[in-house]
Amino acid sequence: MADSRTWSHINPHVPTIARVYDYWLGGKDNFAVDRELAERFVQADPMVIEGVRSNRAFLQRAVRFLAGDMGIRQFLDIGTGIPTANNTHEVAQSVDPGCRVVYVDNDPMVLAHARALLTSVTAPTAYIDADARHTTRILAESGRVLDFGQPVAVMLIGLLHCIPDADDPASIVSELVRAVPPGSYLAISHPAADIHAGAMAEGAEAMNKSLTAPVTFRRFDDVVAFFDGLELAEPGVVATTQWRPDPGADTTPLPGWVGVARKPA
Repeated sequence: MADSRTWSHINPHVPTIARVYDYWLGGKDNFAVDRELAERFVQADPMVIEGVRSNRAFLQRAVRFLAGDMGIRQFLDIGTGIPTANNTHEVAQSVDPGCRVVYVDNDPMVLAHARALLTSVTAPTAYIDADARHTTRILAESGRVLDFGQPVAVMLIGLLHCIPDADDPASIVSELVRAVPPGSYLAISHPAADIHAGAMAEGAEAMNKSLTAPVTFRRFDDVVAFFDGLELAEPGVVATTQWRPDPGADTTPLPGWVGVARKPA
């Protein structure tokens, strides 16, 4: 759980995707090596910061939709990232203080923040230290907090690009969806290989030269395939800015595909 690893496990000399994203989001939990890599991506695609922040805004809209409109009261958020404002439990519990949330991540800096993050929760909320590939363990441990007899929202926000094709990300999604009952939801956001394609390819190349775990940006059809067998909520799989935007929001496409879908009976 949250304190299974400590700050002593954090290597400031090797960049991680979580700390790079933290830098793009304006956070302070990153090192020079993360900032250097993040800036190399910015040079390739100056809109990446806007895209990452748009992705974070999608998370908040999706949680509000699921908790507020769809009545979901349980969330399994895998690939949490370093905590920032308006985390899943904060948004969900602002709708209903009884919402239960389990976070999953395997970055030691993310886990180092877990205890402090969970001090003000209003309902059972927990962190699991696990790789997203270890679905059996994730489901077993999250079952201590979540009731898998009731609908669960599985949140894979900015995660699946960290799973290479060789590790079959579709099977990971399928295993998670099989474990939750009908009426549950799947929310995905994924960097797009086919929006700002040249810049995204250059950025991915820069990241993969430095990260110990490579990233894989995917095309529209690849992201749609993750929702096979599910009922996509309107407006389907769209660019990050175009999924149920707030009134007056800029909907210019940014390089990310997102969608939310329901598991049918």
